[in-house]
Formats: sequence, structure tokens, C-alpha cells
Amino acid sequence: MSAGRNVPLKRRLQARAMSVVNVPMRRILGLPFATPLSGRLMLLFLTGRRTGKQYRQPVSYVRQGDTLLTPGGGRWKLNLVEGRPERIRLGGHDIMDRPEIVSDPDRVEELLAIMARSNPTVKGFVGVPEGPDGRLDRAGLAQALRYGFRVSGSWTPAPANRRSRVLARRTQPVGLPWGELMAGR
Repeated sequence: MSAGRNVPLKRRLQARAMSVVNVPMRRILGLPFATPLSGRLMLLFLTGRRTGKQYRQPVSYVRQGDTLLTPGGGRWKLNLVEGRPERIRLGGHDIMDRPEIVSDPDRVEELLAIMARSNPTVKGFVGVPEGPDGRLDRAGLAQALRYGFRVSGSWTPAPANRRSRVLARRTQPVGLPWGELMAGR
């Protein structure tokens, strides 16, 4: 059975819709200045794990202190490697950081709750229902983790060349850590 058939229909349709929406988002988020979309979206630059090709992936984020939490999905997150420096375009500025992948269900639930308080649409996008106590349904969360749902958090600054240090300085603080909620990893 193909891996695509293991993914629920709702998630496959969502991935298809996002592939269409992401085309103009890449152009807008790639601009060298902040746009109205920059308040909730950033552009992540990834290297293909098999092809070595460069990819640009729009991802939404919620800022918590110096951390950016971002819900995401699709195949792009398979190219995210823990500890490998990745370029982020945030508000028109490039930043280099390294992700740390988190898979603990309690921590994933905690980060999703933080994101949902700031951006309630996260709940619908992630698709893990709430139980009667208001917490995420443990069975739904377990299913999401089985499909590969992960969080990357605690980003640490990556070594940068002189130009990217200058760009990072303009975004204060230098080397923003950020987390990534992702499915299918």
C-alpha cells in the first residue's frame, strides 16, 4: 500500500490546496521587506534530502518570546534535519538557525495550546480534536504522532557569514529560535 493512502483524505486535500496557495506566497514572502502577510507567515529555505535541490516553503508562525512556533505539514518537513543550519526569511530579513526536533506528546500538546491561544485557526489546521476537558484528545494526538507529527523547537543560532549577521542584527534578537509543528516526518 502506498504511503499516500495511509494519510486521511482530509489531509491529502489540504496538502493539494496548500500547494496551489503556496505559489504566490513564495513570491510575496520572498520580498526584501515586510508585508502584511509577514506578521503570520515566513519563508523557510530547505535542501532536498535526495535531490539536493533548494526549496522555499511558506510556513505560518506564532511568536512566543524569542521562539517562533510554526504549524506545518506536507512532504517539505522531511527535508528538515535537526541541527543543520536553515535559512528563514522573516519580515523581509534572512536569519540562519538550527532546529531541534521534539516528539514528546506532552510537549507537542503544550506547544499546540500556546499556538492556539495566539492563533485559533491552528486547531483546525492541525486537526487534533479537543477532549471534554479542553485538552487535546490523546487518541487524536497519538494518531497524529503515528503519522509523523513532530515539533521542532529550541532553535539555536547557526554560524553565519558577514552579510547574514548584518541582516540578523536588523531583526533583533540575533538568531531567533523557532519551533516547527509538522506532520509526516
